[in-house]
Amino acid sequence: MIKIKIVVCIKQVPGTTEIRINPETNTLVRQDIENIINPFDTYAVEEAVSLKERLDADENFEEKVEVVAISMGPPQAEEVLKEAISVGVDRAILLSDRAFAGADTWATAVTISMALEKIGDVRLVIFGKQTLDGDTGQVGPELAHKINIPFIGYVSAVEEIGKNKLKVKRLAEKNFEIFEVRLPAAISVVKDINNPRVPSLRGKMRAKKDEIPVWTSKELGADTEEVGLAGSYTQVVKIFTPKVIHNVEMIDGTPEEMVEGLFNNLKELNLV
Repeated sequence: MIKIKIVVCIKQVPGTTEIRINPETNTLVRQDIENIINPFDTYAVEEAVSLKERLDADENFEEKVEVVAISMGPPQAEEVLKEAISVGVDRAILLSDRAFAGADTWATAVTISMALEKIGDVRLVIFGKQTLDGDTGQVGPELAHKINIPFIGYVSAVEEIGKNKLKVKRLAEKNFEIFEVRLPAAISVVKDINNPRVPSLRGKMRAKKDEIPVWTSKELGADTEEVGLAGSYTQVVKIFTPKVIHNVEMIDGTPEEMVEGLFNNLKELNLV
């Protein structure tokens, strides 16, 4: 009987930096764009699988461990979940429903918290430090706040893990910090923590065969006023590329006159 679950949260993001914006809807144009697993999440997946292997090899750790990957997104997000299975995740769950559309980071955290409750026995939740598209790094700490568990960001190493406690090394601005917290807890990891493994042939075959269950708002028992756009405190009103305007003024004269002219111009702009 499985007693301990490690959940890793991953996201499907556009696999390009050449993002186009629809000027009428102010939304991203996703057609003809390859989607990939968020690169930072690959380190979270690797750490979840590595921690399971570490605990399974510990003779003093009697509980069995299961790694579960979850992702919230459209049906095609199933692809990144299968990728997670191919590198060692035990099973995966897709949170997909039109009611989840338009969710900001808080509404996303609320939805994930409902999934964790349904999964049950979750001792550790792992995130990548941020996503390429949103780039906020907010879902992890918001989730921890929602379900009242400790959160540690920018984790660069898991020093110790047991049934009830976790000891990690956290990357700070100029040094490292060591934290020891009770479990359950949530962490976000940086790329220094490991080197993501390459899927094995056996892993690819298993991922191909596995069916990914889809949990909708009904399966989660969600109040539709708490998820998606309705449950969001923030909303993207407009996305646009700012216009870059260059004003060029040529300064003539001797070197001394040009330096004086440049200085006066900078002074008028309060730059000196």
